[in-house]
Amino acid sequence: MERRENDLSKKAEEFLRVFKKGEEFTQELLKENERLRYKLLKLEEENNALSQQYSQPQIQQLQERLAEAEEERKRLSDHFRVVEEENKNFATKYVEVEEENNNLANLYVASNQLHSTLDFEEVLRTIIEIMINLVGAERFALMLLDEASGVLSTIASEGMEAKSPKKVRIGEGIIGRAFQSGENFFEEDLSRTETEGEIHPIVCVPLKIKDQTLGVIAVFTLLEQKKKKLTRVDEELFGMLAGHAATAIFSAKLYSQSARKLSTIQGFIDLLSGQDSRGQNG
Repeated sequence: MERRENDLSKKAEEFLRVFKKGEEFTQELLKENERLRYKLLKLEEENNALSQQYSQPQIQQLQERLAEAEEERKRLSDHFRVVEEENKNFATKYVEVEEENNNLANLYVASNQLHSTLDFEEVLRTIIEIMINLVGAERFALMLLDEASGVLSTIASEGMEAKSPKKVRIGEGIIGRAFQSGENFFEEDLSRTETEGEIHPIVCVPLKIKDQTLGVIAVFTLLEQKKKKLTRVDEELFGMLAGHAATAIFSAKLYSQSARKLSTIQGFIDLLSGQDSRGQNG
């Protein structure tokens, strides 16, 4: 009996608490309603004041001018976005042109150094320095064609150790095909440096003088700052470097052959001069 009275007491208290909260909520609603009614009244007064201040045609004219202003704002906003996009494109092109100018200036200095000597070994050393310092190549090989055997052989390399491709036949693999076609090869995925355990060039640039191809520069990895992606400027730089390197190598080889022939001819002349001298003396 006592327990039942306690339950009823708790239920009554709970009912009173809920009722009180409902009463508070109702009071809040009434206050909010009063505030909104006051605001609506103020708006009606302002509207009446405006209606009295301006005639209906004037209000309509103001609305039309407001619509025109909004249209003009939208047009200017669209034009601003177009100009902003053009500025971004100009800024990007400016950076590319500046980078290209820097590369051209560096290549000009490097090409002068390259063409300043006819010593074959010095030409090779200069090409290696340019590949590292200007191009940003980390592992690469310079291969020339042995015309007698029709095979490309590595004559200079950097960072290759035992993985340097010693001999490549024309048309064989990426290097042989680049030589055969005379077309530059650029791998899109620069992280793809090996295929099935075999070393994989990411750049192959034929060394050409007009229609004659002397060899290939094969790049296998680039330095860290160049590893993300090759740009159009990088590809043009490879092409220009290959042209200068081909000319320097061709000139150095011709000079070396001429020097050997001159030495041989001079030897014959000395020999014949010695025989004549001995014949006259005899």
